[in-house]
Amino acid sequence: MSTVLQTKQRFGIIGNSHGLNRAIDIALQVATTDLSVLITGESGVGKEIFPQIVHQNSSRKHGQYIAVNCGAIPEGTIDSELFGHEKGSFTGAQGSRKGYFEVADKGTIFLDEVAELPLSTQVRLLRVLETGEFIRVGSSSPQKTNVRVIAATNVNVIELIQQGRFREDLFYRLNTVPISIPPLRNRKEDIHLLFRKFATDFADKYRMPFITLNDDAVQVLQTYEWPGNIRQLKNITEQISIIEQNRNIPAEILKSYLPDYSTSRVPALVKAIDEKTFASEREILYNVLFDMKRDMNELKKLVHDLMQNPDGKLKYEDPNAKIMSELRHDYSTFYENKKNQDIFSSQNSPVEIIQKNIEDIQDTEEFVEESLSLIDKEREMINKALSKHNGKRKYAANELGISERTLYRKIKEYDI
Repeated sequence: MSTVLQTKQRFGIIGNSHGLNRAIDIALQVATTDLSVLITGESGVGKEIFPQIVHQNSSRKHGQYIAVNCGAIPEGTIDSELFGHEKGSFTGAQGSRKGYFEVADKGTIFLDEVAELPLSTQVRLLRVLETGEFIRVGSSSPQKTNVRVIAATNVNVIELIQQGRFREDLFYRLNTVPISIPPLRNRKEDIHLLFRKFATDFADKYRMPFITLNDDAVQVLQTYEWPGNIRQLKNITEQISIIEQNRNIPAEILKSYLPDYSTSRVPALVKAIDEKTFASEREILYNVLFDMKRDMNELKKLVHDLMQNPDGKLKYEDPNAKIMSELRHDYSTFYENKKNQDIFSSQNSPVEIIQKNIEDIQDTEEFVEESLSLIDKEREMINKALSKHNGKRKYAANELGISERTLYRKIKEYDI
């Protein structure tokens, strides 16, 4: 078995910190088994090296090694990429295709950013880990695969589990052997070594003398937090190598290349959950019913005020003054034309027709039900609002003083 030092030389790993050596040692020990491995660490610490260490020191080293960035594949195609698909299983599937788990049979798959997988794909992955079986998209026949899974993430998976965004059973399946990569700020003795390695590489690449740091600059380098870890250190080393004419870098020059994150390291403000965010379909249904009741009460108040004051101002003050004014005018015209006429007229009705004046009616709600169609007036108001805003439901709902969901429901109900 390769030693830790030999592994560093083989894979170009720079550093002597205890945390780094411990991570390499665990990778070498687990390599001889077929156990699943979960690699954790911040972005930029070099997690992608460790799956290769495990694969190259395992009995699968002659098999396929496939690295998959789960966060870079769209949710709609991730299942097809991982498990394959059959011809015609979805739009554009003009032929059958093998997925990564089928191609990497007897090899290793590295799932980078595994926490980005959608829940439906997590279920499929759990089945592969438990039974070694998978099903192509659009197929009903399970297939067998013998693949070792190594996953990596830079987020706290426990928090995702508590939020319902990651399956707990899948986490324990992947986390059979955990490997934690320490951040660069916890490897202070390795920072200058890495800087010198990168400086030498860039000097060879751009054919120029390599840069060095004076003592004060080394102190700044080692005390900086390095939120971007090794990736950030490499990027800054390249910038200085190209830009600076003086090849010995003092602390003042180095500081000018280091972003100051001190002012931004404060707790982020978390937006409170909107009161209209619902946890279940039952709550959505209740809210729809409450909206309907509120809308009906508002319309009843409006009609009552129009009946009491057909030529005057509304007692019920509504913010949508323009629509209310138009509706008041329509009602006024209606009352003027209908005064001293029959409330009901039907040739086929056996009911005795009684002629009444509008002033004789005392019960507001009873009059509305018998002589006016509230549905027609509501449909008319909705049509006017939609016409005013060129069919845009959001603005029409605001104009009417109701929710967009209520407006959508009424549009379907009235077939507008």
